[in-house]
Amino acid sequence: QVQLVESGGGLEQPGGSLRLSCAASISGFSRRTMAWYRQPPGKQRELVAEITSGAYTNYADSVKGRFTISRDNAKNTVDLQMNSLKLEDTAVYYCYAASWALGSAYWGQGTQVTVSS
Repeated sequence: QVQLVESGGGLEQPGGSLRLSCAASISGFSRRTMAWYRQPPGKQRELVAEITSGAYTNYADSVKGRFTISRDNAKNTVDLQMNSLKLEDTAVYYCYAASWALGSAYWGQGTQVTVSS
């Protein structure tokens, strides 16, 4: 059964840190680009960070220097370390697995991150 299961969300104060983790039960994990998206309240879903099979990374301008995406192909996990959190980081965060070998792409169910004082 294909699954992307996120964990690590919660409530944090501005300036604090959270670490999100995504455990993937999918074929070809090490060959897929993996990403984190987020959807703030009342807004569209947007790319936060992505990491290719070769470990190249790309970040949204709004999180550069604060967030770090990483992957562990031995454990089939992808993490998002979020530092210096801001109020505008409040969103539901989704794990995403890009398609591979003409197969499907997959989304996780999402985890809520709330930054509030």
